[in-house]
Amino acid sequence: MADGGGVMAPRLLLTRREAAEALGMSLSHFQRHVQPQLHCVYSGQLRLYRPQELVRWAEREACQPPPRG
Repeated sequence: MADGGGVMAPRLLLTRREAAEALGMSLSHFQRHVQPQLHCVYSGQLRLYRPQELVRWAEREACQPPPRG
């Protein structure tokens, strides 16, 4: 959202669709495989996700490179 000077404020929360887009996956994949592992913020029926939570999930799920040898 822009303030009076036209500067965009950083987004603190993302919708499910935005979270799925940020992770580069479909909404249905996000809902089935990722959403159950994330904390969310409820606002009425709306579920919102913190970008930091998405980064933590991606770091937890990252594959380890095979050992060199």
